[in-house]
Parts: sequence; C-alpha cells; structure tokens
Amino acid sequence: MSDKYRNRGASTAIDQQIIYPSRGLIFDRNEKLLVNNFTVYDLNVVYNKIDPKMDTLLFCNLLDISKDQFEEYLNKNWSSPQFNKSIPFVFLSKIKPETFARFQEHLFQFPGFYPRKKNIRAYPFKNAAHVLGYLGEVNSSDIKNYNGNYQPGDFIGQTGLEKYYEKALKGQKGIKYVTKDNLGREVGPYNDGQLDSMAVSGQDLYTTIDQSLQEYAESLMYMKRGSIVAIEPSTGEILTCLSAPTYDPNLMNLERGRGKAFDALLNDSINKVNKPLMDRTVLAKYPPGSIFKPIFSLIAMQEQIAWPGRMIACDGEYVINKKKGFSQKCHSHPPARNIATAIQHSCNTYYYQLMREFIEKNGYHNPGSGLQELDTYLEEFGLGTKLGIDYSHESEGFIPTPEYYDRQYNYVRNGWKSTYILSLGIGQGELQLTTMQMANLAVILANRGFYFTPHFINEKSRSFDPAFKKEKRVSIDQKYFDPVIWGMQKVITSGTAPNAKIPGVVSAGKTGTSQNPHGKDHSVYFAFAPVDDPKIAIAVYVENAGFGGSVAAPIASLIMEKYLNKEISPYRQNLESYMLNLDLISNP
Repeated sequence: MSDKYRNRGASTAIDQQIIYPSRGLIFDRNEKLLVNNFTVYDLNVVYNKIDPKMDTLLFCNLLDISKDQFEEYLNKNWSSPQFNKSIPFVFLSKIKPETFARFQEHLFQFPGFYPRKKNIRAYPFKNAAHVLGYLGEVNSSDIKNYNGNYQPGDFIGQTGLEKYYEKALKGQKGIKYVTKDNLGREVGPYNDGQLDSMAVSGQDLYTTIDQSLQEYAESLMYMKRGSIVAIEPSTGEILTCLSAPTYDPNLMNLERGRGKAFDALLNDSINKVNKPLMDRTVLAKYPPGSIFKPIFSLIAMQEQIAWPGRMIACDGEYVINKKKGFSQKCHSHPPARNIATAIQHSCNTYYYQLMREFIEKNGYHNPGSGLQELDTYLEEFGLGTKLGIDYSHESEGFIPTPEYYDRQYNYVRNGWKSTYILSLGIGQGELQLTTMQMANLAVILANRGFYFTPHFINEKSRSFDPAFKKEKRVSIDQKYFDPVIWGMQKVITSGTAPNAKIPGVVSAGKTGTSQNPHGKDHSVYFAFAPVDDPKIAIAVYVENAGFGGSVAAPIASLIMEKYLNKEISPYRQNLESYMLNLDLISNP
C-alpha cells in the first residue's frame, strides 16, 4: 500500500448512512392523489463523539433552537437502557429542508452529529382521515417485532390503510458508506460505492374510494354522529367509508407536532362525547333495527316459516301472554298481507311472530336449537364475524348464541324461551352490527345472494389480494329475493322512506329506527340502486337522529343520486340543503 493511502486511511473514518426510501403514494379510484410525501430531516447524535469545544451558539442559531433546548435535547437519562453515550439517538427531528440546507454547510464543524433524510405524509384533501390512517414513530415493541427493520425515530403506519399496508408502503432502506476526514467532512464514497445498496421506494396504493363522493358524504354528515359505508356490489369495492365527526388528516401530520391536535381530538369535553378518533364504520356496534327485517324474511322463507304471500294480522300490538298482559307495540299501518307489505310498512307484529315460530321450530322447550339454526344463516351473511376487510381493525359485531342466553337466564327455573328474545326479529335486543356489515347486507340483497369481501384497494395495486375476487354465497334460494326486494322498492314509493326517491332511478331500501335506552333513537337506512343493475349499495347510521326515514334515508339517497347522476335534481336541492345544515350535535 502506498504512503498516500496509508496517510489517507489514518486520517479518515468510514460512516454508514441509511438512505430512506420514498413511502408509497395513495390514490383514489380515479387516480386522484390522496396521500403524498414531503421531505424533512432528523439530526442524530453520538454523545461520546461530540467536540466539547464546538461552537454551540452557531449550532443553535443554524437550527433555530435556544441554548436551553440544546441542553434539553442533548442530555438524556443515561441510567435508562433507552440511551447510551456511544449509540446514536435523535437529537432533533422533522427539520425543514430550508433549515437543514443552511445547517449542512457547517456540518463538518459539529462532529458527532449525523443527518438523516425522511419523508412525512401530506394530504391534498381534507377527507377520509379514518380510512387513510396516519404515521407515528416506532416504539420498542415495533422495533422488536419487526426484526430490526426499524430504528428509533423511524415512522410506521399506526391506523387505517397506512397500518394494514405498511409492508408494501414503507419500501426498503438503502445503505451508503462514505469516508470522512478527521474534521468530520465527507471525503468520498468508501470502496468506490461497491458496498452501497439503493433504497427501493414503497408501492403505490390505488384505492377503491371515490374522493368526490367521500367529500360529499362527509359534508352531509357535518355536525352529526354516525357512519356511512357505500360499496360497489359487483366487485365489493368500497366507494366511500366515513365516520362522523371526522377531522382533517393534516392534523395528524408529523411535521406539525401533532400532540396538541391529538389531545384535543381525544380529551376536550366535546370530543369525549363525539369521539372523532373512533372509526364508527368498523368499531361501533349498533342494533340494526328494522333493516334486519329483509334479511330475516329471506331466512324465514328458506326454512318454510314464511312464504311470499303469508299474511299476519296486526291490530297495533303483539300479545305475548294475554293473561299476564304482556305485549309489544306496533305502529299504525295498513294490513301486512304478504312479505312485501310487511317490509313496506315495517310491521313489528309480523316479525315477532316469525321469530317466535323460527325459535320454536324444534319445539317450545327447545329454543336453543332454533336459535342455533338462525345463527348459522346469519354467519353466512357475514354477521357475528369479521368480514376480513383490508383494514387495521374491524369488530365482529355480536350475534347472541344459545350459550349466551343460557348464561343470561341461568336463574330462570325452566330456562329461557322464544318469548324472551322476540326483539331479535325487529333487529333489536342483543343483536349488534357494524355499519360495514350493514352495507354488506345491502350488497347481498343487490346481488340476490352473494357478495365479495369488501375491500379498499383495487387490482392496479401490486398488493391486491386475489381472494377479494372470490364470490361468497348465502344459502337462500333465488326465488325468495324478489318479494323482499319488491317490498324494499315499495318502502320508497309508498312506505316509510318517501324522501329517498331518486329521480330517474329505481332503488330499493329499508328504514330502521334503532331503539336507544340512553336518549333519542338512532336513524338507520340501507339501500341499493338501480334495482335491475346495482351500481351502489349503502348503509347510513345517524346517532340520535330519530326515525330512519327522516335523516338516514335522505342522506343515503342523496349520496346514491350524486354517484349515479353526478348531480342533485333541482327538485331535491331543498332536501339537500336541509341535510347539509342539519345540526344534531350542538342542537340535537
């Protein structure tokens, strides 16, 4: 080796630098950019390598920090295993590019400090915060669970699609080896860069979300609590998915230092009730109310408990025990002469009777076997279980089992009977669904018996799971769908949802009023359109909004009209204005 290289080797050090990849971008179904990146810099430090004679004043001025901040950021609890004077730690994070450019010119004057380039998310639109999710810094569990793929200060998806598709979005880090002189200045690549590796950018995600529809739906849910899910029946692609109240995703932007925003969304007196950080579409479990009646109609006909032309008399109440005076009320309506009119007018008596006969189908003293048969059907409809959507979290809802009632009524001498659980027939009692499950029920009705697992990304994405194209069928004969769907059409034309008519479009829907023992009832509606060639199926759940036809049904119909017709008819613009301005939070 020549003296030249000996001298150079004696006066240089090899520095390993991590090259961070660009995180994958996220687009909507029409390739509108929903999530992009911008660059910030972290400054790491190895305490033992700091020059004690460094110009601290210049250092602070270049980074716009005070001397007190310098001391705070540098001096750690060295007795903690989290920090070590010989191991790099983050001194200052999220330095803006213009600040870093100024600092970098003087970097050689500050040995022991090492910059690190990273990407932070930005959101061109203020919508779909829950769906998109947000990033956060890794914790010790993340570092351990991902086998060293992450280092302190790295970002990782915390919620939503950012979390579910973290592996695809994050890309692959590269490594660059450089030589530095004894003043800490870069001399050049080590070994001509032969040991370097390039960073690989993360995969882009092409979502199924329609940004314009999402924005419109969120405007209709302004100052309301609840959730909306709309799905394309022929594919299972989720068109819009929102939880209200929502928030601007830019509030979770790491560059801003989101701590205050996060605390406000979580802890202030209003938000403790509104819970804007909670994703009601997949986490909130609601009694579905009367939107359960079309589903139960199908199951009852399949089991020969009902038939399309069956009539059940209703005089305003359903008598459970005449001697003891036990009965359940029903509202005033024309006679339920068949399944279709029972759905049209939402007759409770009709479904109390069907539920009683279904549960007692194997005998009055054997209600458990009848309920078990019902539960088996409901599982086929995706209830009481996770649907398997591509999302970071999802509730199963709740379907009561015979074992559940055995525990609940273990004090009853001869056990529970069908009359204890008749409210299941009208979608009340212990039955609980997510809004995602409700929308999927509308899909099954639209498709006359099948669905695809609802999902958020389409086939343009490399991470698309082919399992999303697998058809799932329910055990209901095709012939039973027609009377149910006819009844759902009559709900709109001459039933409980007259405000849900869409000009030029034949739709089918069902209202629900979900009883709430703690306050005003919840407004529920699910629907699909057009009936003969369904393009959209939707479920809307508005908390404390009362009757299903008054709020949920108009909102759902406006969203479907916007999607199908691209605009709202002049005849319905007053209704649209009313829904846009309806305030159920500050003025319930």
